[in-house]
Amino acid sequence: MRKRVGRFLYALAGIALFILALELLKKGAGGIAPLLRTLTIGSVWSALGLGWLMAYLVLSGSPVAAIALTLFGGHVLSDIETFAMITGSRLGASFIVLFVGFIYHLRGQHRIASVSIGVLAFLVTATIYLPAMALGYFVLTGRLLDGARITMPGVLRSLLDLVYDPIVNTLAGLFPGGILFFLGIGTLLLSFRVFDRALPEIEPGSSRISGIADFVYRPPVMFLMGMAITTVTLSVSVSLTVLVPLSLRGYVRRENIIPYIMGANITTFVDTLVASLLINEPRAFTIVLTEMLCVSFFSVIIILFFYQRYQGAVEWLTELVTRRPRHLAIFLAALLLIPIILLRIT
Repeated sequence: MRKRVGRFLYALAGIALFILALELLKKGAGGIAPLLRTLTIGSVWSALGLGWLMAYLVLSGSPVAAIALTLFGGHVLSDIETFAMITGSRLGASFIVLFVGFIYHLRGQHRIASVSIGVLAFLVTATIYLPAMALGYFVLTGRLLDGARITMPGVLRSLLDLVYDPIVNTLAGLFPGGILFFLGIGTLLLSFRVFDRALPEIEPGSSRISGIADFVYRPPVMFLMGMAITTVTLSVSVSLTVLVPLSLRGYVRRENIIPYIMGANITTFVDTLVASLLINEPRAFTIVLTEMLCVSFFSVIIILFFYQRYQGAVEWLTELVTRRPRHLAIFLAALLLIPIILLRIT
């Protein structure tokens, strides 16, 4: 009982900090506009690279997606640039699984088994998100979903303003916009850390996990499981990272991980949808909804019609990358250089 109450309080504290962080980021967004111009953030590609690299730095995609929305709310990024930055944040987040796999390798685990999960996670994410980005660009520029706009109820918005405006205005009076923005980033990272304390710990070797091992050897089941676990944890990095120890212990086969990743990459937008409502910009919700629908479209099409071919292609690429240390080194170098190159495209 005490643990449940503690988790509930951590959840409330995490949500409160999350809202405060968004308010700080939105208030300070204008202060970093000169910095973004220095980085030549003025194109879809540079925004994609920025989101990608920032996810590397904070080891998570969700905070970066929230930052992209606050930059949109502060009129620093356009809708298309915001969409691209969110896409980049998800590409960067998939790298975290590879990083965790490498840590397991350093701890003495089998290199291929630990690292290949991260390679697989990135390849699945990239092959879904990049086509989804192209489709989303067409949807946003054509304003096909402009009717799908949801805003926060006025009463709730007024209540949040009543609680948070004094705090934000006081901090804005103490710090210039640029510092206020980075203070918001720190608060955002803290909110995710606090919210993580509210989640129950899942031991990969527990009887609960091993008991369902035989049940999950079907793509639709793994697809729904990826969606469900990511919805609960509000982090694709967390839900995908747990695959590394599960795979090493033999509870989940590598070929069954693909639909899990595809499902996780859809519901990872749950917290971003909430953030789009909190920044009080109607089109922000449209941007996130467009990303979510486009990713869902390609994922469902693959699951229903092309899964065997898709699985074979991704497995072949994973095997190619992990076959030799030189191949893996080239792959890792590309993951570092590509977002840096994108960042310089104007």
